[in-house]
Amino acid sequence: MKILFTKKIDSEVISKELGNNITAECIEVIKIKNLKVETFDLKNKSLIFTSLNGVKSFFENQFSPNEDFTAKNYNKIYCVGEKTKRELRKNGFGTFKVLKNADTLSKFIIDHCQNEKFLHFCGNLAIDVLDKELPLQNISYKKVIVYETEELNPEISEKYHAIVFFSPSGVRSFAKNNSLENMVLFSIGETTSKELRKHTKSEIFTSKKNTLSNLLLVIRDALKIIQS
Repeated sequence: MKILFTKKIDSEVISKELGNNITAECIEVIKIKNLKVETFDLKNKSLIFTSLNGVKSFFENQFSPNEDFTAKNYNKIYCVGEKTKRELRKNGFGTFKVLKNADTLSKFIIDHCQNEKFLHFCGNLAIDVLDKELPLQNISYKKVIVYETEELNPEISEKYHAIVFFSPSGVRSFAKNNSLENMVLFSIGETTSKELRKHTKSEIFTSKKNTLSNLLLVIRDALKIIQS
């Protein structure tokens, strides 16, 4: 079986999890460019990160949160996904709350954080759940664009049995010049699957966690059923 991953993944990791009877190929469908952003005072703001790239660009731009909860103007940090959380830890910062996607983060903020003022460090194509929902509840919210995602829109002539997607922008990039019909589709998390459903009626296998290990587990289990 031939599988296309729409992101560069270590071939050894793939073969270890899926076995050697799988032919896996990888292609980048999006390109990330970190932006230069002038730093400003973060005092008394709660910070939102919904992607690893948002965290990377935030620290590359020399922003510095205040995590001292005893201080007057400390910053609570909210994030989506384990990869985002790990990138924050790599830079020496913990998280106040980690949610699995932007929808659950939005609901949590509306239910529990009405009086906080939020800054969302994200890319130019970040999904618009937060900026649609939070202002409707009179919650202070502002996007700070710290990186750009370019959709590369490749044309794929090779035929594959299955395709693996990692982000809504990756889905859009691929779907612009390629059909998603009559093939097995795998997706990392519900947000990416939601975008896939706009482009196809094919069945989508979705990982419950936004991690590569969980996604590969979903692929392995699905392939056992398909090939049996």
